[in-house]
Amino acid sequence: MARFLAPPPHLPEQTGPAADARYKRLRMQVFTGSFVGYAAFYLVRNNFSMAMPALESLGIHKGELGTVMAMNAIAYALSKFLMGSVSDRSDARKFLPLGLILAAIAMAFMVVPVTGLDIVAHPERKIWAIILLGALNFLVGWFNGMGWPPCGRIMTHWFSQNERGTMMSIWNCAHNVGGALVGPMATYGAIWFGSWFFGAHQDLYLLAGAFLFPAAVALLVAVIAYCMLRDTPQSCGLPSVEKWRNDYPKNYSEKSEEVLTAKEIFFKYVFPNRFLWFIACANAFIYMVRYGALNWAPTLLTNAGFDIKEAGWAYFAYEFAAIPGTLFCGWLSDKVFKGRRAIPTIIFMAAIIIFLVLYWQFYTNITMALICLIAIGFLIYGPVMLIGVQALDLAPKNAAGTAAGLTGFFGYFFGTAILANMVIGYVAEAAGWGWTFILLIVACILSIFFMGLTYKEEQYLVNKNK
Repeated sequence: MARFLAPPPHLPEQTGPAADARYKRLRMQVFTGSFVGYAAFYLVRNNFSMAMPALESLGIHKGELGTVMAMNAIAYALSKFLMGSVSDRSDARKFLPLGLILAAIAMAFMVVPVTGLDIVAHPERKIWAIILLGALNFLVGWFNGMGWPPCGRIMTHWFSQNERGTMMSIWNCAHNVGGALVGPMATYGAIWFGSWFFGAHQDLYLLAGAFLFPAAVALLVAVIAYCMLRDTPQSCGLPSVEKWRNDYPKNYSEKSEEVLTAKEIFFKYVFPNRFLWFIACANAFIYMVRYGALNWAPTLLTNAGFDIKEAGWAYFAYEFAAIPGTLFCGWLSDKVFKGRRAIPTIIFMAAIIIFLVLYWQFYTNITMALICLIAIGFLIYGPVMLIGVQALDLAPKNAAGTAAGLTGFFGYFFGTAILANMVIGYVAEAAGWGWTFILLIVACILSIFFMGLTYKEEQYLVNKNK
């Protein structure tokens, strides 16, 4: 497997107008391939949240559902960190499609514990269904961890630092495109294909839309992504992007083009970086808000009396609103705050508090619930994107996947798995939805606190690179 994933060798460098035109074409090709490929990961990522209303009707409680959902985030956190190091030493063209194929297969098998064990007729088997669902969701999360790192490798090798903020803000919308489609795909996949798989068992139709239909689409996209992606410019016989654009960052050296050892990546460039640890802590609370609001929206709204179609479109609205929000936040960071990431993050997280309070008070009104989810989706993904950009900027590009993996680990393990999924699930079951909103508001405040600690460090780095 190591030989299969090994980066392709550098080819003799081409020059001249033809090479220049080929460089421009390949940059857009690999960018599009990484955008489409990463969007497809979100087709087979958090689908379990859409299936939860159906599973709850089969007798699985909120706390149990939250624990199963947490398995995905725990695996993703570990995988994104560990696979980040593997990705820094692998061919992105093979690494991304492989992860997508494996995630799609694991997602398709999520229907087996429910249908195979028939927990409605045999409720004593419920514990085994929960265990199998958790194990499969763990695999889905682990293979999803193979998506971001190769994209980070592509972005750092094909786009120079001074253009990376803008390109990353555009690319970061990929997960919103994919995530936004989960709700409608679950709804209409159930309508189109539910009877094919489950016959007269209409209570299981949603599983076809939530698991099987998105998995089939993801397998197709994996083939498309492989055809479009390339590893590095040098593997295509082109110069480094810094040389091609004459855009060298202050910390650039020829060693940035070499493949580092795992020891160098972890102990020289990642672990000693205090700034990475600050933003990692902030990221944990940002992700608690991101997934605390998103993953529980279908269950919260169906509990409030709305049908699954309304809940599915609320899920769509949350993700779709993130696209203009992310682009605006990226523009604000680059043009207004001159590359500073902490200030716009603090502003956006403070604004989210307002809409969390409104959501809390009016979630039984579908119009107000939609408005609040749109606002939260618009605001939350900018901070998510900026922390990813900071992580890429703070480490050499041949250690970018690992640096981003550290912040991602905190976001997904602590913020998503522990806080957004397990804690909120059990708190909602024991104390009601009101206390879950209080927890999300506290998370916003803590994210602001940790980002505030980074301001002086970030100011120093911005001045250093002028």
